[in-house]
Order: sequence, then C-alpha cells, then structure tokens
Amino acid sequence: MSKTLYVGNLPWSTSDSDLADVFKEHGNVISSRIITDKETGRSRGFGFVEVDDADADKMVSMMNGSDFGGRQIVVNEARPREQ
Repeated sequence: MSKTLYVGNLPWSTSDSDLADVFKEHGNVISSRIITDKETGRSRGFGFVEVDDADADKMVSMMNGSDFGGRQIVVNEARPREQ
C-alpha cells in the first residue's frame, strides 16, 4: 500500500526529482510531482509525494516544518480530491 503526502510552500524552482530526492532520505518514494499552472507551466509552489504506507508517518514528522531551498515546507497526508 501507499500514501500520498501533500508538500506545500516549495521554492518555485523545485523539480519532481528534487522533491523525490529529499524525501528518499527518510524512506521509499514511489513517485513525486510538482503541480504547475496550466496556462504558464510555472510551479504553483506545492506538490505530492507517493510513499510506502510504512514510511508515511515518519516522513511527515521528519519533513513538516523543515527547511527546503530556504523555505519552511508544510508536509501532511493528502486529502482526497473534491469533485
């Protein structure tokens, strides 16, 4: 099983691989994606990381409030998308 983590307050220059790399230090990362603006293609400053269920809680506690690229990031379990 896996869980998806929301990661907010990311630096605008963060790539999918940058995001995955920083989380890999704390467990198994299945995938990562930065959300971009549809019109401009620029980062919207947040993304999602899919991780092993067993590593999710540890990653949230280790990464939430940590410094990433000079910004204090917000990490929590993602809520299901509203229709």
